[in-house]
Amino acid sequence: MTNLPRRLRPLAAALVLASCLSAPAAAAAATEAPKPPASASDCALPGRTGWTDEGHNTDRTQFQPSTGTRRVLMLFVDFPDVPAADSTEPYAAQLAPAAAWMHRASYGRFRLKNTPLHRWIRMPADSTSYGFARGLTFETHEKYVRDAITAADPYANFSRYDMVHVVPPKAAAAIPFSPTYLYDPAAAGITADGKRLKWAVTFGQDMWRWGRKVVAHETSHTFGLPNLYSFTGATHQYVGGWDVMGDIAGPAPQYLGWHSWKLGWTRDRQVACLPASGHRTVRLTAVERPGGTKIAVLRTGETTAYVAESRRAEGNDRDACSTGVLIYKVDSAARTGEGPVRVMNANPTAAPPPGCTQLDLAAYAPGQTFTDPGTGARIDVLAGGRAGDTVRLSKG
Repeated sequence: MTNLPRRLRPLAAALVLASCLSAPAAAAAATEAPKPPASASDCALPGRTGWTDEGHNTDRTQFQPSTGTRRVLMLFVDFPDVPAADSTEPYAAQLAPAAAWMHRASYGRFRLKNTPLHRWIRMPADSTSYGFARGLTFETHEKYVRDAITAADPYANFSRYDMVHVVPPKAAAAIPFSPTYLYDPAAAGITADGKRLKWAVTFGQDMWRWGRKVVAHETSHTFGLPNLYSFTGATHQYVGGWDVMGDIAGPAPQYLGWHSWKLGWTRDRQVACLPASGHRTVRLTAVERPGGTKIAVLRTGETTAYVAESRRAEGNDRDACSTGVLIYKVDSAARTGEGPVRVMNANPTAAPPPGCTQLDLAAYAPGQTFTDPGTGARIDVLAGGRAGDTVRLSKG
């Protein structure tokens, strides 16, 4: 939701070569070891926006760790104008599956440990006073989070938790959407029980549409991931339903391999990199499964690269509209909501079936090729099978 480089004739050529090569030199050339492949770090792009972006130099002062266990306290709040009349249990149950979803998406490298405080906490002001409907500002949002934490302080020890979830009743129509709170290191912020609360997700009525995936989307902003949907024009013009950071309700919400690498869920040894001119053939394992090489990266500039990954209709992507090789451009200088990732569509004239969009059909099949004449980048899909795909990266 809210919240970045003359030809010689053949015979003459042979004679020239023979006269210039001594026997030892020729032997040395014949036994020269091939150049080792580039390391993954040669394809890691620097962020340039100072906020959530696609750079690998994530500011760990501003954003929380994305591996290990993060402890979350879930608060249920009602208001003088909208008192809750139901149990907190269905609210917790609606969001609880996010823990398993994110654990699977991260190949077991991230655990969301959520503790619900099962009681309604009365907020000091009406639901309509917090500015959601008028356009939420940082200051107003921080006040909302502060009010919730202050009201709940008698019932919880906040020093035990890394972040907070704030959940309103279904009747609170003035709280329609679910933004992420990221603290300002330069301001006083919110403190309780001797601990500064730096990150929170405040849920709105859209939680009943998106469920566990809205938890994944918003929590990932606290890790430093940007929005992949567009802030202007067609909302899902850049990535369609690929990755939960785009269309939360999309059919293939598994995190892009690039995001998984940025978050530390995919290791450097699982990244194949071509940082300059040359060729490299890569066998990819589907991103929905643990293990194997996850992404092939063809760097095209200081902050740009093309990425190829294998996608299959299984796991978190069981409803995917197309399978094969997903190819996309990454620009770590592009701001959140301005297309930091843009999917290349292998089938731009295909008619999408119900429940799918044009970009949801973007996966490349064996025999298909992507080229970018502007940078000399080329990605050929050589083969595909049950376990994954084989691609060749090329750059002149």
